[in-house]
Amino acid sequence: MKLNEITDNAGSSKSRRRVGRGIGSSKGKTGGRGVKGQKSRSGVAIKGFEGGQMPIYRRLPKRGFSNAMFTKNYQTVSLARLQTAIDAKKLDAKATITAELLVEAGVLRRAGDGVRILSDGELSAKLTCEVAGASKAAIEKIEKAGGKVTVLAPAEASSGEDA
Repeated sequence: MKLNEITDNAGSSKSRRRVGRGIGSSKGKTGGRGVKGQKSRSGVAIKGFEGGQMPIYRRLPKRGFSNAMFTKNYQTVSLARLQTAIDAKKLDAKATITAELLVEAGVLRRAGDGVRILSDGELSAKLTCEVAGASKAAIEKIEKAGGKVTVLAPAEASSGEDA
C-alpha cells in the first residue's frame, strides 16, 4: 500500500449541495434564497435590523461600567522628530522639553493630556525632558546621549468632595 492509494471509506464523506446549478438539482434557479427582496441579493448583512423599528439593543438600558471616560489622550513624539526639530532650530536643546514648548515650536499641534516620547530614530542632542511618559527604550537613548527624562505624575481627577 502506498500513500496515494489511501482513500476514505465509501460513504464516509458526503459532497456538499451545489446551489444554483439548474432547476433539476432541487436548489437551482434562486439557489434556496426565495424570490426577490434584499436577502436574495449578495452582500446582505442585516444583523440586528428590525425593519425600521427601534432595535432591541437600542431599546434596552445600557448597564455596567465603562472605563472610556477615564482614558488619557497622550500625544506621541519620536526621538527622530525631536532631533529634526533641533536640527531645524525649532527647538533649543539646552531648554527643558515640555508639552507646551513642543506645541509652541510646531512639533505638535496640541498637547492633549500630555506628551509621550517613543524611541523611533536616533538622538545626538543632550536633552532634558519633562513629559507625561516615555518608553524604556526612549529613556535609554536619551540618557545614553547625556540627557535626562523626568516623567510627570498624572494629574489627579477632582473627587467632588470639598475637604
